[in-house]
Amino acid sequence: MLEGLRVASQNWIGRTLMGLVMGFIAISFAVWGIGDVFRGFSSQRLVKIGGGEITVEAFRASYQNELRRLQQRLRRGITNEEARRAGLDQQVLDRLITDLSLDQRARALGLSISEDETQKLLKAEKVFQGVSGEFDPDRFKQIIHDAGFTERSFLVDQKGAYLRKEITDSVSSGLEPPRLMLEAIYRFRNETRAIDAILLPPSVVGPIAAPSDEEVKKYFTERESTFRAKEFRKLTVLAATPAALAKPAEVAADEVRKYYDEVKAQRFGAPEKREVSQLVFKTEIEAKDALARLKGGATFEALAAERKLDPKDANLGLVTQGDFGDAKVGAAVFSSPAPGFTEIVATPFGFVVSRVAKIQPAVFSKTFEQAEAELRAELATRTAAPTVRGQHEAIEDQRGAGKTLKEAGAAVGLEARDIEAVDDSGRDKAGKAVADLPGGPELLKAAFASDKGVDNEAVATRDGGYVWFEVTDVEQARQQGFDEVKGEVEAAMRKEALEKALSAKAKELVEQLRAGKPIDNLAGELGLQIRHVAEVKRANRPDFSPATIVQFFEAPPRGAGSAPVEGGQLVFFVAESSAPKFDPTSPEVLGIAEQLKPALVNDVLEQYVGGLEKTLGVDINQKALQAAIGGDGEK
Repeated sequence: MLEGLRVASQNWIGRTLMGLVMGFIAISFAVWGIGDVFRGFSSQRLVKIGGGEITVEAFRASYQNELRRLQQRLRRGITNEEARRAGLDQQVLDRLITDLSLDQRARALGLSISEDETQKLLKAEKVFQGVSGEFDPDRFKQIIHDAGFTERSFLVDQKGAYLRKEITDSVSSGLEPPRLMLEAIYRFRNETRAIDAILLPPSVVGPIAAPSDEEVKKYFTERESTFRAKEFRKLTVLAATPAALAKPAEVAADEVRKYYDEVKAQRFGAPEKREVSQLVFKTEIEAKDALARLKGGATFEALAAERKLDPKDANLGLVTQGDFGDAKVGAAVFSSPAPGFTEIVATPFGFVVSRVAKIQPAVFSKTFEQAEAELRAELATRTAAPTVRGQHEAIEDQRGAGKTLKEAGAAVGLEARDIEAVDDSGRDKAGKAVADLPGGPELLKAAFASDKGVDNEAVATRDGGYVWFEVTDVEQARQQGFDEVKGEVEAAMRKEALEKALSAKAKELVEQLRAGKPIDNLAGELGLQIRHVAEVKRANRPDFSPATIVQFFEAPPRGAGSAPVEGGQLVFFVAESSAPKFDPTSPEVLGIAEQLKPALVNDVLEQYVGGLEKTLGVDINQKALQAAIGGDGEK
């Protein structure tokens, strides 16, 4: 054949025919066989970035490793579909694109790192150190094996990681939140308002007239889906959890007493509080001089004035030990047995001198006797936790032998429980939460994804246990008839009408306050009491909901507003509003700066990497991406 082709191509007719045939073959390959080659993609290339690429295999390996880590963290299997709905595929792809972009930048800058230096840095990583604080080779091997690496591949991976870190560190070095941002956040957090308020009870609008039958029917027709009966399921559940296996009676009394002493300050009352003022000095010499003057009779207020600080800015108010950003400062303040001045504490922000003006002792709401049963149950649960795995295996053996859940439970000393009716939110037909529902939301999700008579896998609980379940009956969701819900519809109409009437009344009173009418006069006319609330900040208070506090700050100073609250409608007047003086050296402002810095660094790095990717050019083969994760790409 080859000889025939050679002979045919020796004259111009043969060469012309051969050219036509080869051209036709090339076009055929381009259309049907190797189009991706002409379009810049090989069968293994997933992403092209500048002069580098990410292969399908590299993406698939990273995706599977991340999926495995996620499954280990959640202690349950995760399907491809679940992972993709959560955006895991895009997260892995974004990370690989970022790494490749930075790798190319490192090469362009001529950065490199030797294997010896890489090994030295790895040995210094705390994650690879044992209890002695030294590098532990066995721990190192176990960790990288669990992550899917060999020693050689991990070393190569980390060489790239350290070079990328050199670039990102140089980009983010020296970044600090702008003063304007710090001041805005500080003032937002610490603005205080004094509020005068009156609560309008339902009685101020009088009785709500009963709706007619025609009105009730019309209301039902317009909102028929609102009165739809939910789907309910009857379940049989068997729990092998630390709580189910716990034996509180076997916990020794002295052990419970010791536990109470450990947790009583945090759980059973208000911890000790101290009224504290602080000044921060740049040098230790300045701090020592200030402390000597204070002990010699100088006032804290005078020192604050010398530094051009309002005494209020230096006053932290009543604080607990946990309120201090620096634990050393908190320890110094709470170690003194009586009010006075603490010793100087060195912090990253300067040298702190503190004054304790008042000590408010801790108050405990529960005595040992009142808390004993609760703590005994907790200790018993901890003790039972290690036995859960054995129970899991024993129950699985029973189920493998064909036993029902009740039979399997009886065989290992546990009792299965019947739940007569539960909806997907964990409530029964009366609308009450089902008590002691094992597995919580995880059980409900699995139960409503299953069906009657299906053999289900155990659901892992958050406390390290397992719950097996059977769906024994299903009551389908249905539309309820008017006669079934007439009373419920009428009650909903009355409630809605009452809320509208109260809101209208509150709006009328707010307009009067805005027009200059004193709230005292308003309260007197209505026969209602005024509540004076001082020192309101945007941070949540236990006596007001977050939504109500937002309304307090939506109104301007000397302005008025209203908000729905439990028991009626709150009408309020902003009597005072004050913003604290901003001190960029105060511990609180320095703490805000530390909190903001990671977000600022992330924003700058995102912009830097985004610019790199734009310069290099990112070309993604979407078809290969869909094939790599085994889906059609629909989210």
